[in-house]
Amino acid sequence: MRTGITYDLRDDYIAEGYNEEETAEFDRADTIDAIEQTLQDLGYLTDRIGNIRSLVKRLAYGGRWDIVFNIAEGMEGLSREAQVPSILDVYNIPYTFSDPLILSLTLHKGMTKRVIRDLGIPTPDFVVVHEEDDIDKVSLPFPLFAKPVAEGTSKGINASSKITSRKQLSLVCRSLLSTFRQPVLVEHFLPGREFTVGIVGTGKDAVVLGVMEVHLKDDAEKGVYSYINKENCEELVEYRLANDSMAQTVQETALAAWRGLGCKDAGRVDLRADQKGLPHFLEINPLAGLHPDHSDLPIICKLAGVTYHELINMIMESARKRIQDTYAVCPTAESALSPYYHTCLSCRNGDESPR
Repeated sequence: MRTGITYDLRDDYIAEGYNEEETAEFDRADTIDAIEQTLQDLGYLTDRIGNIRSLVKRLAYGGRWDIVFNIAEGMEGLSREAQVPSILDVYNIPYTFSDPLILSLTLHKGMTKRVIRDLGIPTPDFVVVHEEDDIDKVSLPFPLFAKPVAEGTSKGINASSKITSRKQLSLVCRSLLSTFRQPVLVEHFLPGREFTVGIVGTGKDAVVLGVMEVHLKDDAEKGVYSYINKENCEELVEYRLANDSMAQTVQETALAAWRGLGCKDAGRVDLRADQKGLPHFLEINPLAGLHPDHSDLPIICKLAGVTYHELINMIMESARKRIQDTYAVCPTAESALSPYYHTCLSCRNGDESPR
């Protein structure tokens, strides 16, 4: 099965002049090496495509794949994670992980929380600050927590993200608006335990791989799972698999959010408990990092006794099952067919009459 791999390589963007924090969500070379080697070990014929610009060039020259293993985050815009899947949809090329609708929705933390709230899932009260004039309109009780509305890897989060006064609220929001050039999510700060939940599968087939609790070490930036703490997690963070009664509630809440939002194949859900011990949804990552040792999802798997090979295989099996439900199978090749035409995307067998 010919499998393309789309990704944003951190070194490429740093070479173009972007800094470490701007490229924090992009992949290291050893992540791509690990994914490709694992796919080859599982019997897939791999083809490194690269970022969206490389994908567009390859498609223009006739490049096609039976499936694309997509982990491209995108560089610009509130729908940056949806850009590669959108292009692949145009060409009817199947891919792993969620579709453009889900990736656009979940990248925007405010929009996601509105849907989560409508689903009846607990989430902290919040407002979205679009511009400086909105700061004075924030009427939530302190303490608060502020972060960019559409970033990952804890970008924009540090010790000052926990806010206890109006003066601090103004300073932090103004700084985030200026630095990240996007709205700021301001939500009620929850003082309880912090968890991240690994999930694999789609819809009713989705299952929890493990519930991991985040413990900050003495040398860590205090009180928050910040960008610095996450980037240096090996030295600053201790991860523990949680299996008590609260972890069971966390698991159920995370799974309800995953299914309710329609996420696919694999990812993570972040939650934190309030002062009464009730877990609340914070955010969801349907395009989770996959570095074997540094990313949260593989760390959860390792704690739960799931190997990296097993994780990648489960992702591919979930995607292939979805594809089989949507696409026909080429009679002369193990390839996906367009859902609209009787034609193989790889060998072009069959007629091209619409179904």
